Amino acid sequence: MPPEPPRSLSLQVDAEALTGNWRALDRMAGAARTGAAVKADAYGLGVDIAVPALRDAGCRDFLVAHWSEVARVIAHVPAEQVAVLHGPLTDADVGFAIRTGVRPVINSLEQARRWKAGGGGACHVMIDTGINRLGLPPEAVGDEALNGLAIEAALSHLACADEDSPMNARQLARAREAFAAIGAPVASLANSAGVALGPDYHFDLVRPGLSLYGGVPRPELALAIRSVASIEAAIMQVREIGAGESVGYNATFTATQAMRVGVVSLGYADGYLRAWSGLGAFRFADVDLPVLGRVSMDMIVLDLSQVPDAREGDTVGLTLDLPRASAITGLSQYELLTVLGDRFAR
Repeated sequence: MPPEPPRSLSLQVDAEALTGNWRALDRMAGAARTGAAVKADAYGLGVDIAVPALRDAGCRDFLVAHWSEVARVIAHVPAEQVAVLHGPLTDADVGFAIRTGVRPVINSLEQARRWKAGGGGACHVMIDTGINRLGLPPEAVGDEALNGLAIEAALSHLACADEDSPMNARQLARAREAFAAIGAPVASLANSAGVALGPDYHFDLVRPGLSLYGGVPRPELALAIRSVASIEAAIMQVREIGAGESVGYNATFTATQAMRVGVVSLGYADGYLRAWSGLGAFRFADVDLPVLGRVSMDMIVLDLSQVPDAREGDTVGLTLDLPRASAITGLSQYELLTVLGDRFAR
């Protein structure tokens, strides 16, 4: 194959903003270490960009969900700094963890037995303190299946840290009891929102994800967290349409006067979802260009009436202000990032 031509879509990642967010969270965490959740390709922004930047800022704890995510992360950091949240589901997972040196997170007594039977060494353990997803129930902490495990860190996960919920205090109390019973050198409870809940929730290690990438799950973080990502997309065609003509599927937009419009190389296959239909806007020369009609799989149409100089091949841009975008679309800040597709040049 000849070299690939330049892509019509790019995702710009501001590494300075990313590391600035990590440092801001690290300051809030006080004496606790600050790790980084880099699962889902660093929340859609690209492991190969995010992990080296976070490493160089001082991060030494990285978390992924799937075993398939390990290789790209340990290309940049030592394997012993990487934890796999889904744990060893099969003997093949055990073998892979041992050969690479990454740390599995043990979520069940079955996983504990599998890890020991396979000759596994250092690991982490997840305790379910109320979210009822992965993790050992607190009453299983003393089970003999855990005897002999080389547990480096005991983890739990908050269900409602982004809210002022009484569940936060209940989980904190359960976590303290479980962590004391396990006696691991490191205890960890707080995600991004948990960091903002204060020092009682910090323990030895905090594990932010969303806020590293520009998300603001609690108002206490609003002034500390900066947007990290922006989209640039090419105008593929400029068209003139007349009054009464419609744009896109189902004709949800009809022009009331003659208009100049641009067809842009971006759609819901790239993670710019249909929720933006008639609500989104891009910028060109500091002018907002509203999205007209429905978002399609591979393209959107923008109003170019205020930018007569825009031409085919020019690019339009959008900064991913996650709190604002969430308020406009009704999508969670997590979804807005992690759905970004692989047609972007990152």
